[in-house]
Amino acid sequence: MNRAGNVILSVFAVAMLAACTEETHVPRAPATESQVLPGTWRAVVKIPGGDLPFQIELQRTERSGWMAYYVNGEERVRVREVEIGEDSVNLFMPAFNSRIVVDLQDGALVGEMTVIKTHADPHVMPFRAEHDQHYRFFEMLRPPEINVSGRWAVTFVDDEGNETPAVGIFRQQGAHVTGTFLTPLSDYRYLAGEVNGKQLFLSAFDGSHVFLFKAEMNEQGKLLGDFWSAMKWHESWTASLDPDAELPDPENLTFLNEGFDRFAFTFPDLDGNPVSLTDRQFNNKVIIITLAGSWCPNCHDEAAFMAPWYLQNRERGVEVVALMFEHYGDFKMAAQQTREFRKKFGIEYTTLIAGVSDKEEAGKVLPMLNAVIAFPTTLFIDAQGNVRRIHTGFNGPGTGERFEVFKRDFTSYVDTLVAERVAQDRS
Repeated sequence: MNRAGNVILSVFAVAMLAACTEETHVPRAPATESQVLPGTWRAVVKIPGGDLPFQIELQRTERSGWMAYYVNGEERVRVREVEIGEDSVNLFMPAFNSRIVVDLQDGALVGEMTVIKTHADPHVMPFRAEHDQHYRFFEMLRPPEINVSGRWAVTFVDDEGNETPAVGIFRQQGAHVTGTFLTPLSDYRYLAGEVNGKQLFLSAFDGSHVFLFKAEMNEQGKLLGDFWSAMKWHESWTASLDPDAELPDPENLTFLNEGFDRFAFTFPDLDGNPVSLTDRQFNNKVIIITLAGSWCPNCHDEAAFMAPWYLQNRERGVEVVALMFEHYGDFKMAAQQTREFRKKFGIEYTTLIAGVSDKEEAGKVLPMLNAVIAFPTTLFIDAQGNVRRIHTGFNGPGTGERFEVFKRDFTSYVDTLVAERVAQDRS
């Protein structure tokens, strides 16, 4: 799910990335015993829509030192770099280039959370966390008067009046709610929250997404609410319970323009060497192309699936190429972010720097496509070089059964392309 704008390379963003090198962020042992306590911390970030809560788990072991996780319902997101001093905490996720920097003040962690959004646009948010508090929104809840479990037909409306259809999938147990929203582009990943009387509250922070949802059910059983993303984005939303709610077919949104019968490119790898789809390494191979970015949480979900899948299937004559569209127009900065992305998932397939994270600009460097609508977008190319399928968006593990369906369909379709390749080789 991406909202691209104009490229902004601020001095602040350059300074932040310079601070994101391995040399700077190797965790170091504190000089004195830390006063920060391990366990669960209830974190609250201040955004225009109000308090956005999530949980942080801090663990300390003799073998591994300090470890941290962001918790959203079923999801536990490992923080890649954790630095804890005597009375300070620094949590950093290099692949997203986001950080939490706080001090211990009267038993609470107080400071700032910084998330780099599109094109080096930094969102700096006040942050506070309290130890050993396990609730999300409300310590004292009113008894739930509604049950939001099920499938909902949703419409989001931005502040300019543009509408986006979506499908909400929620599970409620008592007052506690988990779920997500599916959109034509991707999903909103893991959301967690509560029902308080007739009101629904959901939130998430996964290292990149900063999401807050509020809604109230009216007498007709319709949810009416608001959605905020970090410091600048707001939409209103409405939802009606509908077990048959569906979205447009993601296989029919992106296609080759008239006059093009091949997908072609030449982009640099992380060392600056040009790579083309016509290179020898791709000859007579089934090719999976993904348009991605290290800043994109849905692309992280895709990479978490694709990286091990590729290791298991590359000997079958399959190659994967990720065309990375990064926040930074500077090649070295983009390559560094992509290296962090590769390291996080153990990626061994090809990653190329294709451009900046602007869908309109991405469309210009890939003129054979009608448009670049979403990151990720995945193309399936057979051993003869024909584009056989283009899938817009990605439904990740937060979508439950939808993700299981995707994995089965992906594997089955690639098996078909590989079988065709084998048959052609034998003929």
